[in-house]
Amino acid sequence: MLQFIAHYGMHFIAPGFIAYFFFKDKWIKVYLIFVLTVLIDVDHLFADPLFDPDRCSINCHPLHTHYAMMVYVLMLIPNKTRVIAIGLLFHMLTDFIDCLW
Repeated sequence: MLQFIAHYGMHFIAPGFIAYFFFKDKWIKVYLIFVLTVLIDVDHLFADPLFDPDRCSINCHPLHTHYAMMVYVLMLIPNKTRVIAIGLLFHMLTDFIDCLW
């Protein structure tokens, strides 16, 4: 239960703090973008079985690979994609921490 709370807290609560403290002038918009980056989990639909609580998402799903993460890092460079990149990379960090449980 603690893992569940930590995982989803990092997906939905922690991004709110990040948005508020680092993007005060537009934190609500940034928070919504951060939350929308959770949609990257659509790649879990290609897994078999669809849900496995013991599976580590990192390098298991196509949008959670190290190659995809390199693209997310490159997305930090242009201003237009920076907030999305931060959300995606924080999502990867959250999933990586989940793998350590």
